Amino acid sequence: MVIVFVSAAAPSVASAADRYALIVTGASGGPQYAQKYENWRTSFVATLTSKFGYPEDRIIVLGEDAEGKVRKSTRENVRAALASLRRRATKDDVVLIMLMGHGTVLDGDGAKFNLVGPDLTADEWVDLVKPIAGRLVFINTTSGSFPFLRKLSGRGRIVLTATDAAAQQFETVFPEFFTKAFDEPGADLDKNNRVSIWEAFTYASARVHDWFDTLGQLATERPLLDDTGDGVGGEADNAGRDGALAQLTYLAPEVLVPTGNAELAALVKRRAELEAAIDDLRASKPTVAPEQYELQLEKLLLELAQLERQIRAKT
Repeated sequence: MVIVFVSAAAPSVASAADRYALIVTGASGGPQYAQKYENWRTSFVATLTSKFGYPEDRIIVLGEDAEGKVRKSTRENVRAALASLRRRATKDDVVLIMLMGHGTVLDGDGAKFNLVGPDLTADEWVDLVKPIAGRLVFINTTSGSFPFLRKLSGRGRIVLTATDAAAQQFETVFPEFFTKAFDEPGADLDKNNRVSIWEAFTYASARVHDWFDTLGQLATERPLLDDTGDGVGGEADNAGRDGALAQLTYLAPEVLVPTGNAELAALVKRRAELEAAIDDLRASKPTVAPEQYELQLEKLLLELAQLERQIRAKT
């Protein structure tokens, strides 16, 4: 019997790599915001549990009000949640941290996420997540998110912010569209029946642009993604500088299932090799000529896309 990886949420099989999530909605500042943030949080948590099959003990949810399994989003509870992730996550796991609510840009290059009670600054978040093993996906969807990009950026990390400048401090719509992306067939750009972090980012960025166009207003937010570790990031239409790692990162767990198909097993094995090669290439980017880097990356991504189609046809 051969074991291969496929994307599915099935309780009867073991995970190839674990997924963990910390979802936080902070201090709302008023009932009109509180309901909106709660709706986003509830919907996204349902996606993780019902659609992607996350066990309840792999998701930590913090909100403005404690209710049921939702704990209050205080500084102490955030620290406790991150301490739990540090203890449990291994280098092969994916750890998602998503912040929804209000943010504040501070003097200099600082910022903070508004919690119930004392807040945590971007620098404090840096220290708290630093020991977490695995691939960190850090998403700050607030108006004060831009300074988080440079501070949280690092090798093997994917960092998303709703804004691309400290001056963008208006209420954001990015989280509404990002949380919906994983249930939208149109977000699956490569048609492999999975929505990657990059595809969700691309989908949400386009919807943000359309939202402001419909209102006839200049956009007060432009989402950014950094997965090269340079702390600069780029918009969704700037694929190439950033995006290689995010294109290979999925919130939906891959699970181990038995199969007698040796050809399928070989394809899946090659896919894992390609994903590792792309990670290695990204890490070596500072030492590779730009033209050579782009050629190698394009070749690897093209083969990966072809493999995905072959695997999908056989599963």
